[in-house]
Amino acid sequence: MAEPIDEHFTAAVSSLTAPSVSDVAVLQGVSAQDCLDIFDAQLGSRHLDLAARWLRSRNLGFYTIGSAGHESNAAVAAALRVTDPALLHYRSGGFFLARARQGSGGDVLRDVLLGMVAATEEPISGGRHKVFGRHDLNVIPQTSTIASHLPRAVGVAFSIARARKLGVECPWPADALAVCSFGDASANHSTAVGAINTALHSSYQGMPMPLLLLCEDNGIGISVKSPQGWIARTYGDRAGLRYFAADGTDLPSVLTTAAEAAEYVRVQRRPAFLHLRTVRLMGHAGSDFERGYRKPDEITADYDRDPVLCTARLLVGAGVLTPSEVLERYEAKRAEVLALAGEVAELAQLDNAHAVMSPLRRTLDEATAATQTAPVPGATADGTALTVAQAINRGLLDVLTNHPQALVFGEDVGRKGGVYGVTRGLQAKIGTARVFDTLLDEQAILGLALGAGVSGLLPIPEIQYLAYLHNAADQIRGEGATLQFFSDRQYRNPMVVRIAGYGYQKGFGGHFHNDNSITAIRDLPGVVIASPARPDDAAAMMRSCVAAAQSSGIVCLFIEPIALYHTRDLYDDGDELWLAPDSGAMVPLGRARTHGDGRDLTILTFGNGLRMSLRVARRLLALDIRARVVDLRWLAPLPLQDILAEADATGRVLVVDETRESGGVGEGIVTTLVDHGYRGALARVAGYDSFIPLGDAALEVLLSEETIEAAAIKLVRTAPR
Repeated sequence: MAEPIDEHFTAAVSSLTAPSVSDVAVLQGVSAQDCLDIFDAQLGSRHLDLAARWLRSRNLGFYTIGSAGHESNAAVAAALRVTDPALLHYRSGGFFLARARQGSGGDVLRDVLLGMVAATEEPISGGRHKVFGRHDLNVIPQTSTIASHLPRAVGVAFSIARARKLGVECPWPADALAVCSFGDASANHSTAVGAINTALHSSYQGMPMPLLLLCEDNGIGISVKSPQGWIARTYGDRAGLRYFAADGTDLPSVLTTAAEAAEYVRVQRRPAFLHLRTVRLMGHAGSDFERGYRKPDEITADYDRDPVLCTARLLVGAGVLTPSEVLERYEAKRAEVLALAGEVAELAQLDNAHAVMSPLRRTLDEATAATQTAPVPGATADGTALTVAQAINRGLLDVLTNHPQALVFGEDVGRKGGVYGVTRGLQAKIGTARVFDTLLDEQAILGLALGAGVSGLLPIPEIQYLAYLHNAADQIRGEGATLQFFSDRQYRNPMVVRIAGYGYQKGFGGHFHNDNSITAIRDLPGVVIASPARPDDAAAMMRSCVAAAQSSGIVCLFIEPIALYHTRDLYDDGDELWLAPDSGAMVPLGRARTHGDGRDLTILTFGNGLRMSLRVARRLLALDIRARVVDLRWLAPLPLQDILAEADATGRVLVVDETRESGGVGEGIVTTLVDHGYRGALARVAGYDSFIPLGDAALEVLLSEETIEAAAIKLVRTAPR
């Protein structure tokens, strides 16, 4: 079925008449060739949208969210440089095509169509998603999560200057700016509000923040109208944020205003907000029944604001093209796009799990290989007995000393040295450019890391408590973990996210400071989760994560057990058996550590569970039960090889899981054993499915040594070998 906007364009242009010599309009200082180039990008974007509907109607395409009505963003691209990193809204098709004209070009129309049909030839994601992205055009691919790319954009803008200050190679030129486009509805999302606040907070302190925020305001979010004037009211007079506005129906105005905004950001190194008034045509997507929430006359009233039509009128009025020449170009572009659409529709798609997961597998393989070297050149190993906190500090100092691109940042990590003193002294030794405090916003912290990682730096952000990660989990789930998957590894954001976690804090706690749930991160494909318990493992695993991130670009989550930070003793007061020296080595990714060689019982555990299990194992000796305690150390990927070998060594397995019964780590361990043919005795103990209350009441819902001991005795006595 023909799209009404398509028919309206043809009818409207056909009714135009070429101006007389005396009536030729001026182009307001914009060259005719620039207008023609932008018009070509606009035509391409429009016909890609029409082709998406055509493909979907034949069950050949899978993506119909289009850019119709937003094509004036092509003029914004024309005002920027191809070397300016861009993170684009899913309606920025005109921008993407115009950016391609500035770069190597290539068959960008075909590229977009390849994404629509999920063809393996698609050059950025390899058929895994339809995204606007190309490495050679410095367009970092984004998926459709609302506003989730804005924190990364802030991080990219920050890193352009910070990389130069540190003498670290950066993919963006020193005078580059980062541009990030988003819709008016997205501007209301807490992620967008927080990101813009972060940019202003940084700029207010004198940090370079060359960020151009492009709000493509079409006045509606799916079916919900934005209050008239809301964007201008909210951002038009914001201290520290230069505001520019342009009407998308006026191409010369958009070009001129965008150039002014870009010049301001590029020279002043301060953020600016470009408010581009657009219109949404053809509904939210192909599946959207727009007449269900908008009146017919309201829809058709927008047709005359069609930026493609407005550019056509401009070109005809200026005597650059005749109406017939406009229609010839329009139909020629239609024929070109439809021919390409028919061609790509027959191309191969990903047809097996191995192919789909290839970027994840290759990333993990590289990360694993990078952690096999020991000792680490330049690592400190002086034989000093350390606590877990001291060992992490030692590992971070080694990383900062030997990796000039590494940054440590977060809430209170600088002069104070962290809530628990883990980063104490690092800022004094390394400097404020590489060890620094951030504002108190986890989305901002992780967004900074995402932007730094893609800009040549190696970020090590700290999330002060595990519960706080949930405020910003989508920055890991929707952005960090997916980048290599959706760019076929052309873009990477390496990072090691330090997270103070788990329960058993004494004298200070409650739900937000004693959180034993990691369910939100356990199922993320391609993410490494490290969980050190012993001091010697803590330093070594930090080096491992850094090596993995640096070599493969993988995202590592490093969960540090708060209750063990300053623990010194294991069995008795004053025995100092929890202290250990740092060997200066690394721990191979995905390998466990076994304590003891008992033949009666295998205890599989991690984190605080290791110390509790070792204490229980000692008491079990009095009952003539000899247990070996296996510290998993890595929760993703689980140390499969060691789990199976140690389970088979005794034929009795007790899984000791300090997280919760439902969704906890133990579920994955038990499933792994069953899936790989373990047929011995098996039991599990875990924390209750409860939030953790304040005070001693917390011990009522957390896993206890008494529970572990009782389960171990029962398992051995009821499951004879």
